[in-house]
This record gives sequence, C-alpha cells and structure tokens, in this order.
Amino acid sequence: MPVAPFSVRAASEHVREQGAGHAPSLVDQVAKVPTDPGCYLWKDADGAVIYVGKAKNLRARLRQYVTLTDDRAKIPLMMQLVASFDYIVVESEHEALVLERELIAQYHPYFNVDYKDDKSYPYIAITRGDLFPAIKYTRERHRPDTRYYGPYTDSRAARETIDTLRKVCPVCSASCAEWKRVRRLLDKRPADADVIELICAQKGRPCFDYHVGRGPGVCAGMISSDEYAKNVRRVERFLSGQRRELTNELKVDMADAAASLDFERAGRIKRRLEVIDGLDDRQQVVFPTGVDLDLIGFYREETIAGACVFVVREGRVQRTCEFILDKGFDVDEAELVAGFVKRYYDETADIPGEVDVPVELADAEVMGGWLAAKRGRACRLHHPQRGEKRRLLDMAAKNARHALMRYMMRTGYSDDRTNQALLQLESALALDAPPLRIECFDISTLHGAFTVASMVVFTNGKPDKSQYRRFKIRAELDEANDFVSMSEVLGRRYAPDRMADERFGSRPDLLVVDGGKPQLTAAMRQLAELGLDIPVCGLAKADEEVFVPWDDTPIVLPSGSASLYLIKQVRDESHRFAITFHRELRGKAMTTSILDEVPGVGPTRKKAIMRHFGSMKKLRAARVEEIAAVKGVPADVARAIYESLRALDADRSE
Repeated sequence: MPVAPFSVRAASEHVREQGAGHAPSLVDQVAKVPTDPGCYLWKDADGAVIYVGKAKNLRARLRQYVTLTDDRAKIPLMMQLVASFDYIVVESEHEALVLERELIAQYHPYFNVDYKDDKSYPYIAITRGDLFPAIKYTRERHRPDTRYYGPYTDSRAARETIDTLRKVCPVCSASCAEWKRVRRLLDKRPADADVIELICAQKGRPCFDYHVGRGPGVCAGMISSDEYAKNVRRVERFLSGQRRELTNELKVDMADAAASLDFERAGRIKRRLEVIDGLDDRQQVVFPTGVDLDLIGFYREETIAGACVFVVREGRVQRTCEFILDKGFDVDEAELVAGFVKRYYDETADIPGEVDVPVELADAEVMGGWLAAKRGRACRLHHPQRGEKRRLLDMAAKNARHALMRYMMRTGYSDDRTNQALLQLESALALDAPPLRIECFDISTLHGAFTVASMVVFTNGKPDKSQYRRFKIRAELDEANDFVSMSEVLGRRYAPDRMADERFGSRPDLLVVDGGKPQLTAAMRQLAELGLDIPVCGLAKADEEVFVPWDDTPIVLPSGSASLYLIKQVRDESHRFAITFHRELRGKAMTTSILDEVPGVGPTRKKAIMRHFGSMKKLRAARVEEIAAVKGVPADVARAIYESLRALDADRSE
C-alpha cells in the first residue's frame, strides 16, 4: 500500500470523479444503498478488498465515507484508493457483526485490525464426537465435532496443562496408538451394545499411560463409557476454570472410597487433589469473590500494537495470552479494541461472563449479545475506570508493552521502520539524500521570562543525546517572542565558529523547527543571513502539517506512516528537552530567597535560620535579638538580615 502524502481535498475530488463518464459516481451509488443493517466492502482499482465494516444503517454509514465526515485519520487516504464497493444485507446488527468477522478472516483487508503474524496459535481440544473423547494439543480449529480451548500463546504452557489435566482426570490422549485402535474398532461396529465386551474381545492390552495413572484403560475395557464421560466433563470444567466444583466432586469421591474401605482409590484421588492445590498455590488470587472474567490490555507503537489477555477464573489469574496486532492504518483505540475482541473470541470457546476492556465501545451491547450467543449465557463488555479491575487492566497493558518490545527487538522492526521513515522523508521533502542527521529546535518561555531553546539531534533516525544542546536566550523580552528567540538560537548554533566546533557535530541533512509558516520563515531568514543552504521544514502541532519553503500549502504525511512518526518523535523530543530546561531555571529562581543577597549568609547559615523559624513569614516577623539567637548567626549578620527584610517590606508596601 502506498504511503505518499495525501490531503482531504484530494480524497474528496477522487470520490466525486469516480465513475466519471457513463458510470455513476460513488456518491450516486451510495444514495441507492438500502438502509438495512449489513456489511460493506471497499475495493481498490484492482478489485482487492481493502476494508470491511458493518453498519446498522448501510446507506448512512457509507455516506460518512464518501462525504468524508468520518473523522478517523485513515479515511482520506483510504478513499483515495477506493474504486468500488459491495455490500451484504442481513437481518440484524448481531448477524452483521458475525459476518464482518468472517469477511475479515477471508480477505485480510489492509485497513482492518488483524494479528500481525498470521500464524496459528495452540489450542487444547476435546474430540467430543467420539464415544471415548480424547484430549490433544493442536493448532487446527476446523473440526465441528471437537471443542477447542485457548488460544495459548505459549505452546509449552498448553502441553503442561494437558499433562496436569491427565493427572487429575485420566482421559485418553489423541496421539495414543491404542486409543486410535479402539476408535477404528468402534467406527466399524457402531451398533454393538456392549462396548466393553467388544473391546475386551479384541484382547487389547493397557497402554503405557494407564500404567502411569494418566489413562483410564479404555484400550483394555477397564472403564465404561458413562464413567469415562464423567471424566471428560471434569476435564472440560477444569479448562473452563471451574476448579472449585471439580475439587468438591473429587472430595466427595475420596470420602466415598474411604467409606467403602477402598483406600487405594482414595489415595489416588487425594494425589489428584494435591495437584490442583499445587496449581492454586502458583496462581495469584486477585478477586476473593471468585469471579470469572477476562481483562484485555493494549499498548500501541506506530502501526502495530501489543495485546495481553489476563484469563481470570474463580478469582485467580489462570494464564496470560500475548498477541501482536497489525492495527491497520492509524485506527483509533476503540476500533483497535473492538477488532481484537472479535478476532479473539471468534476463535475460542472459553468465554467468561465479563470481558473488561480499556475503552468504552460504541457497539458494546451488540458485541455483548454476540458473546452471550456463543457462550450460551449472559456476557457483558465492561470498561472499568477505577478499582482492582482498572489496576489489573493497567497491568495487562504493561505486559502488552513488554510483549511488543520483545517482538520489535526479535524481528528488527524498529530498524526497518527507521529506514522507511528516512526514505519517505527524502521523497516527501525533496531532499538530495535521506536525512541521516536531523536537528530540531524548540523555544520554551513564560511570558518572556526564563526563555530557553533546545537543540536535539537524531542520527540515523535515532536520538543522539550526546549531541543535544540547550541555550539561554540572551535577548531581553517583555513577552514571548518565538521569532526573535529562534533567530538568536539559530544564529548562535550555525555561527562559523560553532560550525567548525567538533562538539556540535557535522552539518545537518535536515533542520526542523517547531511551528508553522511564520517560524519556518524566521529560520530561513536567519540561515540566509549566515549564507547557509540547509534543508529546513516546520512541523505545526495542530494538524501535524509539514511546511516547506517552496510551497505555501503544507505537506500532510500519511497518518500512521513511519515518516510522520519519526518527525513527530523529533519534535516531541525537542519540546521535552526545552521545557525541562525551562522548568529547571524557573525552579531555581523560585527557591532563591532574600537571604541569598545578605552578606555573611551562606548555605549553612541559611539552612539553620530556616530550620529555626520554619517559614519566611515567621522570619519577617522576628526581632533582631530573635534572629541573633539562632546558633551560628553573629549579631552583625542578624542586623543585616533584619534590615534587608524591612527594606523588602517597604518595597512591597509601595
């Protein structure tokens, strides 16, 4: 997909020109779309689907696109690429949501949110279509007679869970050769009533899993289908997080076995309970009420994002799942969250009664209905704003950030994006070469007082803090004047002696000033006076527009592009560096007192005086004798302090 500069005007003209000639324009086509709920597919000139969406009212929703009244930043660029569209009418918003998820999975549109890598995640599956269902580790999710639990982003955790489960509730493994033999036998003779007799007649022998306590002995006819089904139900409850109910059942079974003097069986059940207790000891209790919910945290970085799901069952965090998302082209946070929720819960059967997300979703009620339909019971989407749930959401967001950082480090994502950014800036700003050294200046002041400037340097697209410089503006200003301040700092930075000074580094490939056309003009005038020909641009805060010397119309870099991200990072870093220096100077001035101007009062005596009186108010009210009573303050110094304070009071009264 292209990332060339674009504008709302160009997008509007493109929409009107579509269909020029005999075919109707997009605006005319949208006017004939029905007002029913449904899904729509925007397509480019090659017929490829670039965006899929759903709507309660198709005509009204599509009109927002063609009239550019949808305020999402990606819409102008997307509409420049649109050549046609299709739509599908359905009966309800719920059906539209389900269909939207299916269409996104089918087409993987560029502008929709999706997983960054299209790999399949591990699941734990129960083959419920068999008379003796087996458990297995798998990455496929297409068998209708199989129930899937997950996804697990850690394959080792999924395998360890299966291993633990089979210790607690012995069931067959789908990879066991003896179980496969029994399955083939039952498939050939499904009408036989006495299954155990049929299996025993084959003279099968117990598998290895049976001998180590992880298999129930199906292969040797040692368990009935009803008893086995009871174990399978326990496994499913365990995977659904209902461990308390499972524990209570096992305790009843252990008591019954002990009452029947079957101490060997009671001992086996006791060991299974100890396995469950060991799991509980390792899992953090976050809700003493034993609630079931999922908490989903996000962290965004340029055009990708990290997501982390805390799976809480019976008040304990059972597991965490981490994902990397391709958030399309500058989607807002609500769209990012909604897209992930649809994708994640479309692929799992483990849906709790509550899903907590970090933002309020406009269609939360519809999505809650969809989740409830999949779950078979009530489910709500909730946006907690305070309390323990909010704290856990913040923790999930922190985990999402770490997951994203690991991904970027592992894949070299940052280096690739930086190279893209430099090449895009070279093209957009008509530079002779990629700007390997970028210098940016910013001014910080308070009504003309404590005026300072910052210079930050990015080398090869990354901050070069050893080259950062800060300046105190020497011009006497009665009010804020960015133009005078910018001219002064550029004159000092690019003076011949500074240009020859190795401490200031080499000549920049691009100079960025924080501001619009006026700030850019001031910078160009100063560079001209110095006889320097340095490429320069201005970045305005309001609409992130880039101003260049040769055009009065600003350049709008594509929102979410690597080039815009880099130049904003440079601008924000210069602002941070300038305001930090400004606050430092202002803070020092505020801590300076009248005592600093009194002869004979140094830091030690000043500290002793302030500790004795506690405040300047009490010191101003003190007599000479009281000041002289402070340890280490001579009488003549006490007299000087008293007279200075009286003079200060006299000045204030005037």
